[in-house]
Amino acid sequence: MRERGEVDQGRLRRLTSPELTGTEVLAIRALLDLAFGPDEDEAFTDSDWLHSIGGRHFVLDVEGEIVAHASVVERWLNVDGRPLLTGYVEAVATAVPHQGLGYGTRVMHDVGSYIAEGFELGALGTGSHHFYERLGWRRWRGPSSVRMADDEQPTPDDDGYIMVLPTASSPDLDLAAPISCEWRPGDVW
Repeated sequence: MRERGEVDQGRLRRLTSPELTGTEVLAIRALLDLAFGPDEDEAFTDSDWLHSIGGRHFVLDVEGEIVAHASVVERWLNVDGRPLLTGYVEAVATAVPHQGLGYGTRVMHDVGSYIAEGFELGALGTGSHHFYERLGWRRWRGPSSVRMADDEQPTPDDDGYIMVLPTASSPDLDLAAPISCEWRPGDVW
């Protein structure tokens, strides 16, 4: 029995995309749509959802309701020309009525552990720096770009929004060095 004011910590699961049920996918999409809101510049899009598929989903439910989600997909980021196997974080959100209760923090702690287990680097794109910085993430200060078939294109609109999580297998990182990602449809970062 919980004490008055105590929050149910729920059940946190790691699932691959095929392990998600149709009902879970619908609940996660609804959570993401509401958490990101209707503003066209901030809305969660179909391409954002596609970016979150194919890796590992971190799903936190409380009393049968999914209240928080994040996904980690494998990407290759180049730091100063050096390719690094990266756990790239996508689709992070907590259901609006459950924000501020520690659910997002719990999910991101598990995401960090997962990244530390199998990747040279963690990375994500965000404007919510404070939330991630308190969890050990660091702002990338160098210029960003996207690797295309024939060349590399600068992505100056993403500069200042990329964060990284070094792992035990990370090389020494110069956070002011150039960083690049492979091209993908939608937001490349």
